[in-house]
Amino acid sequence: MNRNRIEGSWEQVKGSLQETWGKLTNNDLDVIEGDRKQLAGKLQERYGIAQDEVESQIKKWNDADYDNVR
Repeated sequence: MNRNRIEGSWEQVKGSLQETWGKLTNNDLDVIEGDRKQLAGKLQERYGIAQDEVESQIKKWNDADYDNVR
């Protein structure tokens, strides 16, 4: 995931993130603001999953959904 690409289209990406991870709140997304580490941390917090699983899910989302947002 290219951080600059995410930050540049953050408003579009937020919708895709909420579709994929419905437990993320608008406040979570405001805190994340395109930062992959923040996203991973919030996903761990909301879903109680391990770091390696979070990274796997983010990669899967990036490869599928994010390509459609660009």
